[in-house]
Amino acid sequence: MRTVTRAELAALAAAARGAPRLRHNLNLHPELADPVQRLLNAFEPGTYVRPHRHTASGKWELFVWLAGRAVVLGFNDDGVVTERVELDAATPLAEIPAGCWHTLAALEPGTVLLEVKPGPYAPLIAEGFAPWAPVDGTPQAAALEQWFRQARVGARAPR
Repeated sequence: MRTVTRAELAALAAAARGAPRLRHNLNLHPELADPVQRLLNAFEPGTYVRPHRHTASGKWELFVWLAGRAVVLGFNDDGVVTERVELDAATPLAEIPAGCWHTLAALEPGTVLLEVKPGPYAPLIAEGFAPWAPVDGTPQAAALEQWFRQARVGARAPR
């Protein structure tokens, strides 16, 4: 039986704080070919998750809050926010349907989410990233990540 303790969550969050991209994950699935991908994602305010979608049939994602606080945003094709969910003790779960543009951002240090999605793991191809979203590591990406934290439904992502 695999268990995860609060101490392990704290260690994962500390690893994210020390990582160049301010995130760190721990795979719970035994291999990338596993039919169900299960992982803990620790991420800090400032880490940029480029808006993306999973176009493969049935490739949904489920996020479950474990620590800190995060926001999950859904977008239309033009980068307009269609949904905003803050994950915390009051709302600990969000499921993203297949084909939906989405991102997430940490609202507090020490944020850790459980992520579950169908496998096997396949890296996103260029078409999976929102064309209106900048690539990671650019000043535009850093500005967009800050915008994610306060973005409201109906707002359009800055270009």
